[in-house]
Amino acid sequence: MLHAGLDLSRKRLDVCLISEHGELVEEFAAPPDADGLRVLVRRVGRHGAPVRAVIESMTGARFVHDTLEQFGWEVLIADAQKVKGLAPLACKTDKIDARVLAVLSERDLVPTIWLPDPRIRSEREQARFRLHLVKHKSMLKHRIHSTMLSFGHPCPVSDLFGAAGRELLDRCEIPDPWRQTVDASLELIDYLERQVAEINRDLKASGAEHPYVPLLLTVPGIGWVLAFTIASEIGDITRFPTATKLCGYTGLCPRVHQSGEKDRRGPLTKQGPKYLRWAMLESTMHAVRHPVYAEPLPAQQETPGQTARRPGRPDRHRKKAHRSDLAHAHQQPALRTHSCPGRRRFSSGRVTALLELRPRGRPPMSPGPPAEEAIER
Repeated sequence: MLHAGLDLSRKRLDVCLISEHGELVEEFAAPPDADGLRVLVRRVGRHGAPVRAVIESMTGARFVHDTLEQFGWEVLIADAQKVKGLAPLACKTDKIDARVLAVLSERDLVPTIWLPDPRIRSEREQARFRLHLVKHKSMLKHRIHSTMLSFGHPCPVSDLFGAAGRELLDRCEIPDPWRQTVDASLELIDYLERQVAEINRDLKASGAEHPYVPLLLTVPGIGWVLAFTIASEIGDITRFPTATKLCGYTGLCPRVHQSGEKDRRGPLTKQGPKYLRWAMLESTMHAVRHPVYAEPLPAQQETPGQTARRPGRPDRHRKKAHRSDLAHAHQQPALRTHSCPGRRRFSSGRVTALLELRPRGRPPMSPGPPAEEAIER
């Protein structure tokens, strides 16, 4: 068997062939289009041995994968980040990258990734293109709102793009070329809304036959669009051995920094498909307003020592703060300014700044009369 390492770039495909004994057979480059891949297969076929090729995950790798598999090759797609961790290089070129992939294939160390089939890819493209159109429609609406505010026209209606809002836009006096921009944006918004409505009908028709969509529709906050998006982004759910693996794939797990007894939780990792993460967060925002989650939760049982530790309880006894305690709160060292080296600058958190700013050489102020005598005076 021959092991081929493929490094894809914009205008060429570097190829490195290694035998099953680890010997270098041939190195060359080929065009990355359909004709170049056909010539590549014909050139490698002269050796008369089956071929297993490895290519890193990047834009265009799926086309190379599908084309070479049609010619009988075994093609693996490697995770680019894991390849970099397995084989860190001091010198990195396209030829060296191709040789590294070939060596990993010869030693059975390729960190392969799961590649969806053409059906799942088409489903993902439908859901992602809908999100792309909605994003452009929102950008056009924001641009019209900004134009209205720039010329002093407030928006008294709840929906500027409804029937009453369109009449308001027609009556507003907006000079050219901003008026032309608003009219063109309204035409584009109408066109995008028709396209989005057509895609919604296609998603609903396709989701009726999907095995996961009917189950997702039973979850509060998930409709047809979100159910189809989540199902297409997950793909084959059997590839996840546990629910924890699936949760980690979404990127909604917090970062964990653990060393010894210290265990700190950071923000979300945000790794994995961003469209799946968007769909999950969007469904959460819709589920908050669902009646199922509006029911009051049962009261939690508290331990005897837990009541005194909870802040904001009326039965918690607190010691009254004294003025002297406030005077020494949040003490920070004084900093010298560059403009006036002789003066000292104090932070706003120090309450004792007035005492420190008295002129030098003057004795400290004598204490005033007691509060009772002051009241009598």
